[in-house]
Amino acid sequence: MIPRLLIDTAELPGGGELRLFQRGEEFSIMLGANELMNSRLSGSEEALASLTAARIGGRARPRILIGGLGMGFTLRAALAEWRGDCDIVVAELVPAIIDWARGPLAHFYGQSLTDARVTVVEGDVGGMIGASRSDYDAILLDVDNGPHGLTIEANNRLYGSAGLADARSALKPGGIFAIWSSSPDPKFSARLRKAGFDVTEEAVRARKDRGARHLIWIAAKI
Repeated sequence: MIPRLLIDTAELPGGGELRLFQRGEEFSIMLGANELMNSRLSGSEEALASLTAARIGGRARPRILIGGLGMGFTLRAALAEWRGDCDIVVAELVPAIIDWARGPLAHFYGQSLTDARVTVVEGDVGGMIGASRSDYDAILLDVDNGPHGLTIEANNRLYGSAGLADARSALKPGGIFAIWSSSPDPKFSARLRKAGFDVTEEAVRARKDRGARHLIWIAAKI
């Protein structure tokens, strides 16, 4: 059996620790007993971008905000979907994840981090959303395992009434707020609708055509 090796650790703001593991060619990022990301399970992260692009793909030079760098699957899919001119901003709160993207995980990113269309910002995506007004055609969130602050407790605001109001204000008319989750959450769906979004729930496979089903909310600003 191939052993699992601890490659690095990263302290989280407010407490907690992320751990980067490698087993052969497979990498995973863990928070305690929770696996946040696995390099074999990229299907739903890619769908976060492709489902959004299907809704706004015809816009001229769209501006996209991605919350969470992860292993780069959403970013790479976004660049593939928006082949022409676009501006993609990726907000990553944990500096070590940016270092991993340029180090042990670099082969997953390819040339995406040096693409002229991409800007990586070390900072809180919630703060960026709150400071924006009609700036983005789409906001894609993959910072927790669902609509609750698993990695950072302060992330709870992203999914509450105030955070959803901020997201709606940050979007251009008809813009898309897309949120990744490991499982459904009917109460969150109701909050999205109450906040002024037209909501579609998409069940997607973790490994493209197989594996566990994850959920993506595609919420259009009304």
